[in-house]
Amino acid sequence: MMMDILMYLFETYIHSDAELQVDQDELEDELLRAGFHQPDIYKALHWLEELAALQQTDTHSAIASSATTSMRIFTGQEMERLDIEARGFLLFLEQIKVLTSDTREMVIDRVMGLETYEFELDDLKWIILMVLFNVPGNENAYTMMEELLYSKEQGILH
Repeated sequence: MMMDILMYLFETYIHSDAELQVDQDELEDELLRAGFHQPDIYKALHWLEELAALQQTDTHSAIASSATTSMRIFTGQEMERLDIEARGFLLFLEQIKVLTSDTREMVIDRVMGLETYEFELDDLKWIILMVLFNVPGNENAYTMMEELLYSKEQGILH
């Protein structure tokens, strides 16, 4: 599954501060050796490229800066992927300033970019971490999210 590959890459390269200058062919070979399938590997690498591209575009900030009291309305398709618990978690993270409206939109974009219907709250947490790690200036938010993800006391999140 694509989510497994993304989590593997995040844990192996990003979270562990391993060398990030890895040749794509080398990376594909490693993922194949780890037991992942070629089509899923391509999808995961493409997903990561799209995440990198999101940070290059600044489409939401003009709207977001003037809309501090606005409310995000989810499309039917988004609600199919993000259940009420996931949507509530996104709102919670915005309220405690882990996510901004920009990073929330990036998270939603990347969730919708997954080709899966098996999507859980834990998957959302990993995607949020990946987005925050990838967008400069979100180091504090990343640290807070990491603490929430690795925290043993998950009761406070519900």
